[in-house]
Amino acid sequence: MRIRPSRLQKGDTIGIIAPSSPPNLESLQRSLAFLEQLGLNVKMGKHVENVHGYLAGTDDERLEDLQEMLADPNIKGIICAGGGYGAGRYADRIDFQLMAEQPKILWGYSDITFLHTTIGQFANVVTFHGPMLASDVGKDTFHDLSARMFNQLFEPIELHYTEAISPLTTLSGGNAQGELVGGNLSLLVSALGSKYEIDTRGKLLLIEDVDEEPYKVDSMLNQLRLAGKLQDAAGIVVGDFARAEPKKRKTTLTLGEVLEHYLGDLGKPVVSGFKIGHCEPHFAVPLGVEARLDGDAKTLTILPGVQ
Repeated sequence: MRIRPSRLQKGDTIGIIAPSSPPNLESLQRSLAFLEQLGLNVKMGKHVENVHGYLAGTDDERLEDLQEMLADPNIKGIICAGGGYGAGRYADRIDFQLMAEQPKILWGYSDITFLHTTIGQFANVVTFHGPMLASDVGKDTFHDLSARMFNQLFEPIELHYTEAISPLTTLSGGNAQGELVGGNLSLLVSALGSKYEIDTRGKLLLIEDVDEEPYKVDSMLNQLRLAGKLQDAAGIVVGDFARAEPKKRKTTLTLGEVLEHYLGDLGKPVVSGFKIGHCEPHFAVPLGVEARLDGDAKTLTILPGVQ
């Protein structure tokens, strides 16, 4: 059982970091009003505005911002400005003991999947897969439901996902219970073969991605299959695969056909269509807590992420 971080209180201070690519600074600035509405104070990472090619500063700078927020006892949670690429470049240098000794909220998705997996497995702390500040909160498209998902940080809320939120498709029926783990499919695959690869044994595996053609999703799911990650999982939660249309090929399998090929006959519950990922609304979920997937009723129930 992973350690759940303490819930937020109004007046708490949140650290903001850019652990991957440079965020849109105008959008980031607009997002701060939302945090203010939640009753939170903000401490900006020293290097959030830095740009180093496609990275938000050098590896040392981005790591420094993360470590400083983890070490600061006045910081009760860390919310990522955006994703992109780069968190995996310093994953082997994170001081996981800092998080283990002072468990605190870490919130983000996409490239932040690398941090979710490593912190979950090496610090044994629950983290949160949810919309980010510059990428989502600061945009006009930010959805009411996405905003309400932040409430789970202020009180222990059991989450229930049904077709009242979005249409769901059962690829394989049955029931399964286990820790919810995973995130962005590309990032999960990029860690295979390293000490940071995801452990899916007896767990519910969440996958989502963006801008990946069906043949690329096919390749990545095949890699997870060959690594035993699909078979090891107790069940699979298929999140949003935004803009997964073919671009290079006139003849193609559909995304649905690819998902059915790899996930349809695993003999465990698999449900697709969850609005979890690069989408609006974005249903934010804690990772590392017990969850139950009912493939027949098409429901996902997730225990609270904070204490």
